[in-house]
Amino acid sequence: MEKVRILLVEDDELLAASLGRSLRAEGYAVDIAGDGLLGLYLAGENDYDAVILDVLLPGMNGYRLCSGLRARGQQVPVLMLTAKGGVYDQEEGLDTGADDYLVKPVRYPVLLAHLRALLRRGPARLPPVLVHGRVVMDPGRHRCLSGDDEVDLTPREFALLRYLLSYPGVTHTSRELLDHVWGEHDSGDINVVQVYVRALRRKLDPPGRESVIETIRGVGYRLADVN
Repeated sequence: MEKVRILLVEDDELLAASLGRSLRAEGYAVDIAGDGLLGLYLAGENDYDAVILDVLLPGMNGYRLCSGLRARGQQVPVLMLTAKGGVYDQEEGLDTGADDYLVKPVRYPVLLAHLRALLRRGPARLPPVLVHGRVVMDPGRHRCLSGDDEVDLTPREFALLRYLLSYPGVTHTSRELLDHVWGEHDSGDINVVQVYVRALRRKLDPPGRESVIETIRGVGYRLADVN
């Protein structure tokens, strides 16, 4: 029976060697890349069953590597294993196409259990592309287009637009958007929603065109009707 093949992308040589030995002892075949560019190259040259991926890598960080995999249609399961444990870090990792996210230090049995769960799932199923008029969002590849132009969005702008695109025709209050996009335990001022909507309009709306995001006075925001 052919061994399950894992790509481990980790620049800490001691950690990579230790994990590699442990995974091989479990019966996995393991290739190790010490930087992001080599990891992306190996992932394109070989057929892996899963990728264990650090974020802080020389050459190309883990977010870009994962996004690169998804952009060229590779749906290999990706487990991010990193010291970057912030909420926005995890959000970015999952939005760029990772299937799971673990924060170092992590006990080896936990890592192994997460890896087994990923392998049971099989290839990643990318979320559907969202389209509304001239705006096209591909969440799996973390890309957004307005017409023919690619739009560079921050993780928070991306999350806000994704929520609006997921419910076309629905009017959302600022409080609802704050709860769903920022988190219901975030005590931030609801005026921050207006700030982010304004930023999205600057990036999405061509000069002289009506905004893709409509303000419903005294209520909130919704996507404008598509003509």
